[in-house]
Formats: sequence, structure tokens, C-alpha cells
Amino acid sequence: MALVVQKYGGTSMGTIERIRNVAKRVIKTYDAGNDMVVIVSAMSGETNKLVALANEVTEFPDNREYDVLVASGEQVSIALLAMCLKSMGYKAKSYHGWQIPIITDNVFSKARIEEIDDKKVRADLKEGTIIIVAGFQGVDREGNVTTLGRGGSDTSAVAMAAALKADVCEIYTDVDGVYTTDPNICTDARKIEKVSYDEMLEMASLGAKVLQIRSVEFAKKYNVDIHVRSSFNDNPGTMVTKEDKDMEAVLVSGIAYDKNEAKIAVMRVPDKPGIAAKILSPLSEANISVDMIVQNVSEDSFTDFTFTVTKADFKKALAITKESAKEVEAKDVMTDENISKISIVGVGMRSHAGVATKMFETLAKEGINIQMISTSEIKVSVVVDAKYTELAVRVLHDAFGLAGAAA
Repeated sequence: MALVVQKYGGTSMGTIERIRNVAKRVIKTYDAGNDMVVIVSAMSGETNKLVALANEVTEFPDNREYDVLVASGEQVSIALLAMCLKSMGYKAKSYHGWQIPIITDNVFSKARIEEIDDKKVRADLKEGTIIIVAGFQGVDREGNVTTLGRGGSDTSAVAMAAALKADVCEIYTDVDGVYTTDPNICTDARKIEKVSYDEMLEMASLGAKVLQIRSVEFAKKYNVDIHVRSSFNDNPGTMVTKEDKDMEAVLVSGIAYDKNEAKIAVMRVPDKPGIAAKILSPLSEANISVDMIVQNVSEDSFTDFTFTVTKADFKKALAITKESAKEVEAKDVMTDENISKISIVGVGMRSHAGVATKMFETLAKEGINIQMISTSEIKVSVVVDAKYTELAVRVLHDAFGLAGAAA
């Protein structure tokens, strides 16, 4: 007997018929002799509807009440799946995040899990009950409902798997694994059989939407194997696990892209110590994450300071940056929302030189101008004009020989 944690996303839970199919899949694993904990997202489109309602009320919704609102989508999903399983003759019980409880910090809409009390769940599992848990949500130590950010159900699932020391965490989605790039852009993209935590962390942070980045952080920290699979077929998926020698032999594992970024440039900033902190600290205090940063070479004791944020944070970040720009006596603040981040990822890059050069040369041949560059030992990212996104992905996918049979 194994303990299996399964997570089903919004597409998998999108209709009553799909919820019935999820129930059948859960039962199949349960009948094989496994204890089952199931994490579910809101039905597809529901969270977007709730967010739209909040934005109709006010441009900047109150953070606490925003979380109360958007957490309600998962309440519907857990109840429907539990009802479905019970109607099929199985013991099932639904839980909100606060009922377990899943304790988080108090950063609304971007809360981080601090601990999980597993006593209730373990007691129910001993009774043969299938546990259904609302993903994406928790509770802070003052009893306020919190949410983990979009895609947070992945994090809920891996955190539950870690707390319960589950044998595997299966993430069911509308794709059957992690691909070398988006198959919608490259029809010859191939499914990767196995990918390291570090590669998956980079790919998740760079725009690959298969897994949420914090779920991979949890998995790496607690050595939780994640099996990414499709809820619409029985094909083997991609295993996200510890790095091994086979992974190191592959130079580049995948190409990721992200159109969800915007660029903010603070122009003619006095080039002196502490300026970067004065610009970035207010953003950090507002829980806005800054991604890529470039500071130009100083001319006449002035420089330009450019960075990117997510489009969701753009309006708020711009308002804050304009205030900071006044304080540091910058000349102007300029923006560009029509950008895209393109990245190559692979643990094999650690031991191979010339990967970045090949990337830059490939883009140059197509006349694609690079606006910003960021690197790590297993990643190179560039910012380009958004209109070149698909072209850049395709030519890099070809240049690094990623097409072909499954790895």
C-alpha cells in the first residue's frame, strides 16, 4: 500500500462529466490498494470570473477580502468531487485549507505555507476515507483565509505530499508532461521523460505553465517526486526528480517563453551608491517581485535603470516607481508592455561553453534584437519584442536540436 497525492487542475474539473472522470481515476488508484489525498482547483474559468467581479467593484480590491472571494472557487470543486465519490459508494471527505489546517503567512494573494497539521487527514486515511482538499488556499495564524497565488494548487499538492511523506505526487493537467517547448508553437516539440528539480524550477520561473514554481521548490526541498500527467489519457508523463548523469549529458533541455512581463525604465538616474535600493525597496515592501534588472554604463554621472515585473503587478509597480523616481531626481520613467522573455534551460550548460553565444547568434540571424540578458549556470534569458516570440522559440528549438522522439 502506498500513499498517493493527486492534484487535478481547473481544466480537469471543468464540467460535471470531467469531475466524474476524475472520480473514476481516483477510484482506480484507490482500488489498487492506495491511500488517497486529492487536491483540486476551481472549475476552469471560475477564478477568472471572481477576479473580474472584484475588479468591477474597485481597481485595487482590499487584499483580505480578495482572498476570501477567490478562495470560494475551490469550495465548489471539493464538494462536487466528494459528492461524486460518495454517490459511487466510496468514503470521501472534503476539506478547506483552513480546516486541515494549512498554516500560511499573512501575505494575502501570495501567501507561503509555513506548516501543515496532518492529524485529521491521517485519522481519516486510517478509516479508508478518500480526502479531498481545496488547493490554492490556507489560513494565517489570525484565522484569515489566504491564497497562494495563481497556480497555487500545485504548491498545495506538493506541500501535502511532503507533510504526509507520500510515495508520489501526481499532478494531473491538460497536458501529458513537460515538453521541450510549447507544442502549440513547435509541433515537433518532444515530451521529456525525466527532468531535474533545478531545470523545472528554471522552466517554471521562465513561463512554462506546466508546474507552479513554488511547488517545485517544495519538491526539491523535501525530495518529493512529481509525476506530471494528463487527466485525459493514461500515457506516462514526465517525472520531476533529483538530477542524475543522464540529465547532465543533455546540453539544453527546453526553451521557455513568457509574455506576461512588462518593462519599466527609470531614465537619467544619478549614478551613486544606494540608488538601486531606493528604487527597488518600495517594490519589495509592496510584495512585487522584480525579475530582470539592467543598469547602463554611467555617462556624465547618470545612468538608466531598467527592470521587469509581471503584467499583473505592472500598474502598481509603475505608480510606486514614479514616486521613487521623483525622490532620486530621475529624468523620466518609461515603460514597455509589449515584450517577451525567451529562455534556454539545461543542466548540461554547466559544463559546456558557448551556449549563450549560439543563442545570440541564432537570434541575430533572424534580425531579433535583444533588449535585456540574464543568466544562471543552467539558464540564459533574453527580453525581445513580443512580436518575435514564436519565431525566437522555433529557431532556438531547431538550433539546439530539441525536435525528435521522446527523451
